[in-house]
Amino acid sequence: MMIALTRIARLIDALNERTGRIFSWLALAMVLVQFVVVLQRYVFGVGSIWAQESIVYMHGVMFMVVAGYTLLHNAHVRVDVFYRTMPPATKGWIDLLGTLFLLWPVCFLIFYVSFPYVEASWAVREGSRETSGIQGVYLLKSVILVFAVLLALQGLSTVIHALRILSGAEQPAEEASPIL
Repeated sequence: MMIALTRIARLIDALNERTGRIFSWLALAMVLVQFVVVLQRYVFGVGSIWAQESIVYMHGVMFMVVAGYTLLHNAHVRVDVFYRTMPPATKGWIDLLGTLFLLWPVCFLIFYVSFPYVEASWAVREGSRETSGIQGVYLLKSVILVFAVLLALQGLSTVIHALRILSGAEQPAEEASPIL
């Protein structure tokens, strides 16, 4: 049973690792597009609503999709004044209970509340309010559901790792390893 759970945790970790590494490139794309927008506007006097909206899309997609990756690497903001000095078993209990009683309920709530919102957006193929804007707002809103699922899956991996730590089969991961 524990071997199967370990495989599941590794698959989830690999999914979020790959997803995080791919989507983190949106940060560079945002900088480049923003540079082009500024250059167009102030040097050539040309504006592009589509380009400006693309920056918002990239920003939203990057932060929502990379949340599981951030959790995988223990890089989320937390008050670890006490946590970092705790023994592995206590950390395991905190991770286990925190996921069960905090992370998963929030992920479920986000998914549950967002689903009708996303569904309504898809029903009308919601687009930009601007004629020359990106006509895929429904796609951007769908990322909310992806966020909840990827974060909940990483929570499952966290639970499995916590159970392995509590059983003595694994040592806790290092704190906040560098991203990328």
